[in-house]
Amino acid sequence: MQQQNTLPIEINKIKSSKIDQVDFDNLTFGNVFTDHMLSCDYVDGKWQNPVIEPYGTITISPGARVFHYGQAIFEGMKAYRDEQDELWLFRPEENFLRFNKSSVRLAIPEVPKEVFMNGLLALLRLDKEWVPKGHGNSLYIRPFIFADQVGVSAAPSSNYKFMILLCPVKAYYKGEVKVLIAENFSRAANGGVGAAKAAGNYGAQFYPTNLAKEKGFDQIIWTDDCSHQYLEEAGTMNVFFRINDTLITAPTSDRILDGITRKSVIALAQHEGLPVEIRKITVSELLEAAKNKSLKEIFGAGTAAVISPVSGFGYKNDYYDLTEAPDSYAKRMKKSLLDIQHNITEDSFGWTLKV
Repeated sequence: MQQQNTLPIEINKIKSSKIDQVDFDNLTFGNVFTDHMLSCDYVDGKWQNPVIEPYGTITISPGARVFHYGQAIFEGMKAYRDEQDELWLFRPEENFLRFNKSSVRLAIPEVPKEVFMNGLLALLRLDKEWVPKGHGNSLYIRPFIFADQVGVSAAPSSNYKFMILLCPVKAYYKGEVKVLIAENFSRAANGGVGAAKAAGNYGAQFYPTNLAKEKGFDQIIWTDDCSHQYLEEAGTMNVFFRINDTLITAPTSDRILDGITRKSVIALAQHEGLPVEIRKITVSELLEAAKNKSLKEIFGAGTAAVISPVSGFGYKNDYYDLTEAPDSYAKRMKKSLLDIQHNITEDSFGWTLKV
């Protein structure tokens, strides 16, 4: 179904597109932006009408509260082009709901659906030529909000700016990843903001991730904040473990992000008759499964990465290599997801929205 745009949106088109200057075969993820961006301000207790304008720099005071108290959240979405040159969004309603859930957790006013969805659709239709064709290629969508009221008193902002940026992208991880199980660091704590896409969640990951990279790993599998015995997320992704023929993933909580790709993998696996368990899994259970060879595969799932197989993991001073399973669930789930997203197979779940 195609959603119509009834929201008043001011559109200021760019004079000349820069699309011909872009090498679409050699894109660095998130570094190239389309011709236009959307912005909408929250002032005097209400959201104003959105504006679409040429992509460019914005002016902000150094006294803006986002710099001092971290009121900033974001989402990650994608648009896809099928073989008939039609554009599709994948589960955008879920992104909208999670965006506002994150906003509430950081005391940011919720964005009205017509601003978020209709603004996004108008922006996509304007920059539709930027969506690259090809299985696995997409247009990455970054909605975000930040506090821009000037003042350094410790209180929520009264003013906010909502924006959407678009980036043509290829694969986030080009191959398999090696992960290190965290012994001391945690991504989030009980009662914290782990379930929100708060900007600070990701900034806090960089230091321990850099330490892991110094040891030759690409990402971290985070453990719980109390005992460091329960496996939770992998870097910027939810994580799945296949023990024998059962797919296991941790339940969501206020520490673990309710990933949309995660939910989609669970639904696809169950639809295809694969055994799925949503439960806590300990480091010791994973180590035992690796030692007795019942651990068949590990993979991460997220919007940017889609599905990222794990080639091996480290814990303490040991490394456990994982050879690719001949009936890889990771490859199976990735193909099923991409086929739906690119309108190659029928979407029996009702997940896609035509732009």
